[in-house]
Amino acid sequence: QVQLVESGVLLVQAGGSLRLSCSASGRTFDIFAMGWFRQAPGKEREFVAAISLRGDNTYYADSVKGRFTISRDNPKNTVYLQVNSLKPEDTAVYYCAGRRVGWGNSASPSQYNYWGQGTQVTVSS
Repeated sequence: QVQLVESGVLLVQAGGSLRLSCSASGRTFDIFAMGWFRQAPGKEREFVAAISLRGDNTYYADSVKGRFTISRDNPKNTVYLQVNSLKPEDTAVYYCAGRRVGWGNSASPSQYNYWGQGTQVTVSS
């Protein structure tokens, strides 16, 4: 099994920046691609960004392009999500996820095998 644990700043003002981290442990060699999702109150979980095993491919939701950057440090088994120019609508629980195989349809939660517990990010106006 693989365990994913997110960490990062919980409260930030609009216009500010934060970096979320997701550390993997266990059978980390079982992970191919990683992704970030978020879920706001009363809304469905939505895709944010994904990154391939070597980090040479990334994919972003249109709503976050230009503000969010996903990266990974494989020796540390860690994936990051850098978020700039935060907006109140970015308030959500952010989840990292890992998938064992493939890269296609990276925006679909069903493609991921492992999930973190989520971390709450609140952006104040």
